[in-house]
Amino acid sequence: MSERRAPEVEPAGVQEAEAEADVEVQTQVEAAFSELEVDAPRVGIVSAEREDMEVLDPAASELERRGIMHEVRILSPGRDPAAVADYARNAQMRGLRVIIAGSAGSGSLPAMIATHSELPVIAVPLAEGEAGLQAQRALGALGPDAPVACVGPGAARGAAVLAARILGA
Repeated sequence: MSERRAPEVEPAGVQEAEAEADVEVQTQVEAAFSELEVDAPRVGIVSAEREDMEVLDPAASELERRGIMHEVRILSPGRDPAAVADYARNAQMRGLRVIIAGSAGSGSLPAMIATHSELPVIAVPLAEGEAGLQAQRALGALGPDAPVACVGPGAARGAAVLAARILGA
């Protein structure tokens, strides 16, 4: 037969001393991190194809002109949906506050990012003319589970201006 023991209880003074030590360590860690300068990008610019970046380059230029840190990624929802989902899920943790996504006809890239992230997503239809209008219509038809703002076809600079306003910059 096994013996039952009462749980050991530390005296109140020991508990208070441990709590004070924990607070001191936490304060030291916070102080160490506050001294670090972190220039995390605030805006992500994403396209499914490298060739589409030509359309999105004015967004990067506008963000640079305004001094807003940004990153550029090529992610294809058709070729690697898991990578797109991971990017969207982890974007806020990495410091992003807005994502600008190039949109081909179906709007799948901005929609997928919006589905997996709480961040504002701004779509830029990549094609001009009728194809660009089709992309706008597709994005406008997305439901509430994939909220996406949309600028005009090829209006990447306008997307960057909108991102800057969202950031309050």
